[in-house]
Amino acid sequence: MAKQTYDLLVIGAGPAGSGAAARAAEQGHRVALVERDKIGGTCLNYGCDPTKALLHTARLLHTARNADHYGLRIRNAEADWAAIQARVQALLDTLRGGSNAQVRKKLPGDGIDVLPGTARFVSAHEVAVDEQVVRADQIIIAAGSAPAIPDIDGLNEVGFITNREAIALPKLPRRLAIVGGGPIGVEFAQMFRRFGVDVTVLEQGKTMLAKDDRELADQLCSLLDGEGVRMETGVELRRVRRDGAEKRLRIRCGDRAEEQLAVDQILVATGYQPALESLALAAAGVERNDTGIVADATLRTNVPHIWAAGDVLGGYQFTHVAYEHGRLAAQNAFAAAPQPFDDRAIPWVTYTDPELAHVGKTEEQLREAKAAYRVGRKKMDAVERAVVTGQTAGLVKLLVGADGLIAGGHILAAEAGELIAPIVLAMRNDLPAEALATAIMPYPTLAEGVRWAAEESAKTT
Repeated sequence: MAKQTYDLLVIGAGPAGSGAAARAAEQGHRVALVERDKIGGTCLNYGCDPTKALLHTARLLHTARNADHYGLRIRNAEADWAAIQARVQALLDTLRGGSNAQVRKKLPGDGIDVLPGTARFVSAHEVAVDEQVVRADQIIIAAGSAPAIPDIDGLNEVGFITNREAIALPKLPRRLAIVGGGPIGVEFAQMFRRFGVDVTVLEQGKTMLAKDDRELADQLCSLLDGEGVRMETGVELRRVRRDGAEKRLRIRCGDRAEEQLAVDQILVATGYQPALESLALAAAGVERNDTGIVADATLRTNVPHIWAAGDVLGGYQFTHVAYEHGRLAAQNAFAAAPQPFDDRAIPWVTYTDPELAHVGKTEEQLREAKAAYRVGRKKMDAVERAVVTGQTAGLVKLLVGADGLIAGGHILAAEAGELIAPIVLAMRNDLPAEALATAIMPYPTLAEGVRWAAEESAKTT
């Protein structure tokens, strides 16, 4: 097998890998980028982007069907699933920059060679990509993650889908069970319900959206319940079996009697795990643990010239974090003094309608730590712009420490993902809540809710 030598080899062309390759190429390094599937990774092709496109379409349909509130009479609003799917696929081609082949033609001019295939370590400096062995001075592992599938009796035999298949179903099921009540499960629940699917969400834990602020998460679940989504917590999923065309789930919800739930399709949304099995990390001597690859704050593994970025680390599994990881890993790979990753203020958003945005600590975490804090809140039904647009569900909630700095920000509102930005900026730069309370926001905007919540926090001292 012929060997090519590069300054940097990047395994994985998702946000972490693409960000790393682009940064190294900008610095004049010769880069190889390995990808076994589609350039752009899970988020662009099977996750974030297609899901948000479908959620947006579902929101438009829901708004049209409930437009009487605005004095509009939109008759017979309905979804053309085939047309919706065609639009989503066209959007993905646009975001990706074309097909894999088209993207590969563009990248070599930027100093990046795209190597299609599956990467496997041969030694600490050598990686086999299918039948070709490549050598590199520096290596970044950015192989991403894959769905974590629970061990449920009969599930594999009966069959199921993950988000990968859910965004491209040839037709909508009539009844859908979603296993997992995290952000992915909840987003798909609302989207499919708005397209007319009978949806049941089954969560093993005590609460849905367990990592979010409990007050706001519970409000969102109540809204979804009002839309007709059945949401069950404390679920024991005992067995799955096929009965003709139906899939039957034997479940027990809390202390209630066991029941049989009949559906047409099962969507497993129980999270992701690092995609490491095909890499043969032991051949390079790279350490891993139960959560992912072991790396220090600079993203360097135990092997000095090998770095890790994104989901393979098993921490924050967000596209925005993966991208920043990749850029930093590429910078550090050729730096005399590598810098640590700054994770002081990492936001995330559940893109339901309304959206649920989060940064920093929750009240539950602050109470557990016995930390002193005060709360500033502003309900969206008291924000003029929300009243004007009819998007009054939710609130802005700021948690402020004894030092006046923001310990956490939580928003349930239309465009919460946009509204969280000034809170992230304040936290990342150690600006006090007072800075938000005294900022002049344009009127009428939803952003005023952030200011008023910050102002309210000053009154609770």
